[in-house]
Amino acid sequence: MVSKRFQDLDVYRLAEKLSEEIWNIVQEWKPLPQDTIGKQIIRSADSIGANIAEGAGRGSFQDNKRFIGMARGSLYETQHWLRRAYCRTLLTQQQLDRLKLCIDELAPRLNAYLSSIGKTEN
Repeated sequence: MVSKRFQDLDVYRLAEKLSEEIWNIVQEWKPLPQDTIGKQIIRSADSIGANIAEGAGRGSFQDNKRFIGMARGSLYETQHWLRRAYCRTLLTQQQLDRLKLCIDELAPRLNAYLSSIGKTEN
């Protein structure tokens, strides 16, 4: 079985990047948006990387596959909260565009990682 530290995975690093960008943006919001949408979006973004890490640590292909599915669900949840934040004028178009670039790269990388783990673990 080929083993790789989750910290070394490009998909994990990209999830970290998205999470940190969201954290930095939310820190600038006023208390009510921070406490409502802010906490939700931080949790969902942080869950992407957390699920990648947990899946890698579970030791079986089936568990890893399940956690990558949860990471993808957290990515979609993050997209939902970004839409809400933008509609409520908490995000600028420039911020949204920067986050979208990261998301547009992360989504197919999650799918590619999911495909690759079945080939490397027997």
